[in-house]
Amino acid sequence: MKYYKVTEGEWMRPVHRGHKLCCCDCGLVHTMDFRVVNGQVEYRAFRQNRSTANVRRHMSRMLTDKAQT
Repeated sequence: MKYYKVTEGEWMRPVHRGHKLCCCDCGLVHTMDFRVVNGQVEYRAFRQNRSTANVRRHMSRMLTDKAQT
């Protein structure tokens, strides 16, 4: 499933259910659900351990490659 990398201060339009969000600094991935109740936006988040591990595995490789150049 595709997830969105978020940078600080970036605006986005999430889908209502199952929006996957990845932090650009630490690689933590959450699945988020959104809804509007009485004109107010509500959301809930669930941490995705497997996706987080996959992102962080690739992040450490990228950091190692940059350090070697």
